[in-house]
Order: sequence, then C-alpha cells, then structure tokens
Amino acid sequence: MTPTTPTDAHRVPLTIITGFAGAGKTTLILNLLPQLRTQNPGYKLALIKNEIGDVNVDTQLAAAAEMTGSRELLGDCICCTNVGQIEDALAQLDRECHPDRIIIETSGSAEPLKLVLEVNRIGKATGRYELDGVVSVIDAENWGGYANTSFTAKLQAKQTDLIVINKWEGLSERAFDLFLDKLGDLDVDTPQTKSDQGWISKDLLFGWDPKMARAWATDHGHGHAGEHKHDHKSEMECLSVTLTATDPEAGTDLAKLDTLLKSAPKDEVYRIKAVLYSCTSPSAPDGAHVSGDQTGRARYILNWSFGRWTWSHDNVVDTQAPVLRMSIFTTQYESSKWLERIEGGQYVALDDHDGGGGGGKLEVRRVQ
Repeated sequence: MTPTTPTDAHRVPLTIITGFAGAGKTTLILNLLPQLRTQNPGYKLALIKNEIGDVNVDTQLAAAAEMTGSRELLGDCICCTNVGQIEDALAQLDRECHPDRIIIETSGSAEPLKLVLEVNRIGKATGRYELDGVVSVIDAENWGGYANTSFTAKLQAKQTDLIVINKWEGLSERAFDLFLDKLGDLDVDTPQTKSDQGWISKDLLFGWDPKMARAWATDHGHGHAGEHKHDHKSEMECLSVTLTATDPEAGTDLAKLDTLLKSAPKDEVYRIKAVLYSCTSPSAPDGAHVSGDQTGRARYILNWSFGRWTWSHDNVVDTQAPVLRMSIFTTQYESSKWLERIEGGQYVALDDHDGGGGGGKLEVRRVQ
C-alpha cells in the first residue's frame, strides 16, 4: 500500500550509492552508521540492496551493523528487471521501520540514470520520497582494468553527483596520477573526493532531513554543523554562517540568498544546509514559494546538494534563534574565497526593505 502524501518536511530522503563490483560501497555505508548515531542515537537509516545472484552477504552485514531495516532485491539488476520492485521495497521499509533516510545500493552493473528516473517518478507519484543525491564509488587500484572493458563502469562515473575515490592509499604517486588521467578521459566535471580507507563524512554524502537538523537548529551556543573531531583526513572544508537580528520582525534578504543557491558552482560547493526563520516563504528552484501551514514567522530547512535544492517547512517557532544559520561545504582550498564573498554581504544579509536592516550581525567562520 502506498503511503499517504505528507508535508515536505516529512519526505524521506533517498541516497543512491553505485559503483562497480568490489569498489567498496557497502564498507562506505557501514562507516556512515557510527557518524549518524553519534549525532543522533535514535537516527534510523534503512537500506535497499540490489545484487545479481541469490546471496545477500552485504545485506546480512548491514543487519549485523544494526541498520534500522533492509530489503534485498536479488537475482536481476535494479535498473532493469527489478526497477518495478523499488516502490514496493520503499513502501515496506517505510511502513515497517519508519526510517529517517533510505540508501539504495545498486549492483555493480546498474546504470544510475534509469534508477534516478524511477526514484523521481515514485517521489512525484507518492509525495513521500525525495532524491537527495547519487554517489559513485570508484576503486582506484582497479579502475584502469574495468574501465577499459565495462561501459557500465563509465556510465556510473558519469551519471552521478559525486565521485568517491576508494582504495587509493596503496597506489604510488605515479600510479595515482595515471588513475586520475584515465578518470579524466571521461571528460566530466563531476566533483571528486577521496575516502579515508572507506570513510567519508556524512556531511558530504547526506543532505539534511528534519531529524538531522533539529539539534543543530535549536542549539544557541557555539556548536556548528561540521564542527567535530575525528581521526580521518578531510577533503572538504566547511563554513559556518550565523545571521542574527535585534528586531524580532527582521528577516534574511531572500533575494540574495536565492542568488547564492542559483550561482554556487557544484565543482566548488558540495552542499549548503541551513535553518531559516522568516515571515516570508523562500522560493523553490522553479520560483514557486514554499507552502506553510501558518502565517507570520516560520522555520524553513534548506538542503542544497550539487546544484539542486529543496526547502522544507517546519511548524517550530523559536524567537531566540538566529534568523539564519547555515553551513557551506566546499572542496579543498575554496572556503576562503566563499568566506570573503559572504562576509562582504554578497549572498547573506538582513532584508533592509524597511531601511536599516534590523540592526543585525553576520558571523562567518571556517570550522573544518
């Protein structure tokens, strides 16, 4: 049975993780669980795993790692014969596990574009699911071999929002340069990042859903998303932006913020996540205003991912919160440029339509 259509704030985000067989997709997923549980012990992550054949070893690993729920689609490729089963699998997980997020891990032979089209169709038909991003995992040690023989491997590297380079640590500097040359032969501008032995920050792979944003949005201290300690090397930099106003009626200049969302290049900016308090509804990518259930000041949650973005409306009203709190995740060496632009008021400022701008303060700092 298809779930009833909820409000935007309760859509379940879907992340597709693809890559050739043995690239390290399952390891990457299992390394995300501890990060999510550290931030929110009650966070529910579910998995749909597709494998050609009838052995579900990876799904059993996911269950052992205390994944909230999992469904395996065995026997055929998820983008071909099994594509029609995705909606049933999503509905079953949603009904039985009530997940906060679902990962779809494809088989090594899946073509991402076909799956993206089906996920978008399901999301539009049910109003329940929303594609958050497509990630392709590449095995750097073996890319030269299977990229030369597998057309699908090349499609997986092209039809994606982010390429995660895995298993690169054992390569010499020259061998790694040769790998990058072969990858460059695909002639795509897809953002790339290296994993740290199969570890990638959840802030890069996942956008925000209401449960992930809740604690951060209500924290009035100095904690910021992305400001955490870990032992892994980071290929990502993070800016924390806080905009406050002394006038309770003041708000963010939504036209400037919209310019940022439309102009940020995806090869420099990976993700933008924000909590906005505003008396005026922000605009979706098509220019339509985000609907809300109330008039006056309301809370909106932004999830910007590789050039796409959504606003979700929230009924929570906190009069003590900043009018805008935002994290901008950039590729290495790009955060300083964006810090200067934002500090200069190019993209973030109070709305001064009444003059004076409400006596606010803008704080921008690098936290990672």
